Amino acid sequence: EATLAHMAEVLECLEGFRKEGKIRHVGLSNESAWGTAQWLRLSEDGTLPRVASIQNEYSLLCRLFDTDLAELAHNDDVGLLAFSPLACGLLTQKYSDGGTPPAGSRMSIGPDLGGRVTPRVWPAIDAYATIADEFGLDLGQMALAWAMTRPFMGSVIFGATTLPQLESAIASATLKLPDEVMER
Repeated sequence: EATLAHMAEVLECLEGFRKEGKIRHVGLSNESAWGTAQWLRLSEDGTLPRVASIQNEYSLLCRLFDTDLAELAHNDDVGLLAFSPLACGLLTQKYSDGGTPPAGSRMSIGPDLGGRVTPRVWPAIDAYATIADEFGLDLGQMALAWAMTRPFMGSVIFGATTLPQLESAIASATLKLPDEVMER
């Protein structure tokens, strides 16, 4: 009950900001399905702002959103703002199992990429890379284009530190993945 009271208090504060013209919409970050459902329930009568989006991690390597948040997001119109859709660069093939990471890369700073690097990640990357290679696709572009096909996707948030990385990511916006790629 204390959690719900706190949530209502937060929404009341946000409604004040909305009325003052300081915000237009409300979004969540790193929220659970239960939490998102409660935020939505508290705004059902229309007096408090309704959650418009949720920003959680989502990629070919991190599909936790698919377990229950995807259903909620799709059916209740809460768009996902997916962060780390390239899994901190793992889906760009700039890292290899046991190889030396590029200087200045995220992996050179944090070798386990926040727990993303596990013995199981390399075979998964190899499997996705095999699909990309078979169809003449860039793995990073394929990963971004795949994320954009999800029915709950509001936007895909990527990071780029070089112009070629930015150009590659932007090119994924018009990439239509063949049905066979999606099936695989």
